[in-house]
Amino acid sequence: MNWGVFEELLGGVNKYSTAFGRIWLSLVFIFRLLVYLVAAERVWSDDHKDFDCNTRQPGCTNVCFDHFFPVSHIRLWALQLILVTCPSLLVLMHVAYREAKEQRLREAGGDNYRCIYPNPGKKRGGLWWTYLFSLIFKAGVDVVFLYIFYRFYRNYTLPRVVKCELPPCPSVVDCFISRPTEKNIFTLFMVVTACVCVMLSLIEAAYLIGKRCREC
Repeated sequence: MNWGVFEELLGGVNKYSTAFGRIWLSLVFIFRLLVYLVAAERVWSDDHKDFDCNTRQPGCTNVCFDHFFPVSHIRLWALQLILVTCPSLLVLMHVAYREAKEQRLREAGGDNYRCIYPNPGKKRGGLWWTYLFSLIFKAGVDVVFLYIFYRFYRNYTLPRVVKCELPPCPSVVDCFISRPTEKNIFTLFMVVTACVCVMLSLIEAAYLIGKRCREC
């Protein structure tokens, strides 16, 4: 997947963000996106290939792997990053709509043109609500995925050995996960960064609401 598209997208939103939003963008780029691309994908590249069970019963290893790993960490993180960055596209679209509307009015009005949006990127009116919605949506996505990870993998950790007794396994068999310690470290790192991103989004939302209340 070409993650450069998301980098350009979030980079464009950076000029419309507050200080908290810029910190959030830096955190997503450096501690989530780059870690995902550089290290996490390689760590989980052998998760199925090196999942060994102490039996040669055909199908047993595949069934046990599907039971204990219904969705791969790496795919869940990819979906999480995509959904988290989508609200930024909504903000950019709203700013582009304002700029296009301003251009149409300028062309149609001529000398009698009246400027509606002196600064299309300023968070006022509908753009303020769009930006606030994007913050709440981003925080909600991270919270939902944190819950999903917790439901699939208790305490966000992977055991060294799992016991499987699903058919067609002949009996209770031991299955061994590839590099569980390294995977646990990356999992906890991604969980912590997601929690920090949630806090930053909520702080920024509170900042916007507080600033609007003071102005009113």
